[in-house]
Amino acid sequence: MKPIVIIGSGLAGYGLLRELKNRQCPSPRLLITADGGESYYKPNLSSSLAKKKSASDLVMSQATTIAQEMSAEILTHTRVVAVDATQHKLFLNNGQERVYSQLVLAVGSNPIRLPLTGDGAGEVLSVNNLDDYALFQKKLVHAQRIAIIGPGLIGSEFANDLILSGRQVTIIGPDPWPISTLVPQTAGLAVQQAMADKGAIWHLETFNGPIEKTSSGYATTLKNGVTVAADLILSAVGIRAETQLASQSGLKTNRGIVTDAFLQTSSPNIFALGDCAEVDGRSLPFVQPLMIGTRALAATLMGQPQKVQYPPMPVQIKTTLHPVITLPPQTKEGRWIFEGTPTAGISGKFLTGDDKLAGFVLTGDRIAEKTTLMETLAP
Repeated sequence: MKPIVIIGSGLAGYGLLRELKNRQCPSPRLLITADGGESYYKPNLSSSLAKKKSASDLVMSQATTIAQEMSAEILTHTRVVAVDATQHKLFLNNGQERVYSQLVLAVGSNPIRLPLTGDGAGEVLSVNNLDDYALFQKKLVHAQRIAIIGPGLIGSEFANDLILSGRQVTIIGPDPWPISTLVPQTAGLAVQQAMADKGAIWHLETFNGPIEKTSSGYATTLKNGVTVAADLILSAVGIRAETQLASQSGLKTNRGIVTDAFLQTSSPNIFALGDCAEVDGRSLPFVQPLMIGTRALAATLMGQPQKVQYPPMPVQIKTTLHPVITLPPQTKEGRWIFEGTPTAGISGKFLTGDDKLAGFVLTGDRIAEKTTLMETLAP
């Protein structure tokens, strides 16, 4: 019997493998991963420095243990270089070929790489996996001044973590306020102020020029004329779905690997799950939609087709100096109303024209209101 093959050992790949095991899937399962296959919770990468957690501390389980527990075969340090969708065949970088009955691409995402210039550009770090985190932590041993390029969700979480670890943090970006793609200005400014009160320096609505090496580290002169000096520079400008293998294999791609509501790609018996997938036109690189997808896809792979149906899914942002929970509205037709103060916390509600709640943002002490607001959401 040909196996169900999963490519990728992140939360999506291992989550699906576990769901198939729990449902007593009769088909053999094979998981292929380009890294060591260690299981870890990726969101912890941006919130573990202050807790003095090493990369090995973040590992929950090794691939050999998971293979035994999940009754599956796991190939580590192995890349799929080509897919023959007609013959249901995979070609691996070690020269092997494998067949599949159904194939799931759970290949995740990669950091967006800025076209940085200067003799220090090649030493700018990004953190997207355990190896990146280990290198970042090693470099931090002799680094006190950290510049972060990108004031979005990930950049703000790293800034929060670095501040708590005792570093001097500067955050740079063209954004008008922190986390501006997910929260309105009033909430973003509350986060900005909380970090500024702890010493963070924000340079927003501007951007950096070349990254130059100096005798003590690096320097970059911003578009507004300010020069920022740092011992270490972190790029955290966002992620982009990994679509290269899918595209080379003739699958339809856009912002991600294009799927329907069943997570089926443009090719029969090939599916996409997690950060790499664009589901019915939506890219949702968060944990909750990923877990919803694993349950629906497991049913589909076992012959009980199930659409992915997303409920309202608030996003929790780990800026613990001023925490945020946000449910961005899916419409622009409406208005925000705010209560509270930036110091204690903001409660923002997005109301439609008929005064129905269609989204919200909660910060600081107001995050406890999440349950009440979820109960009053418009259908």
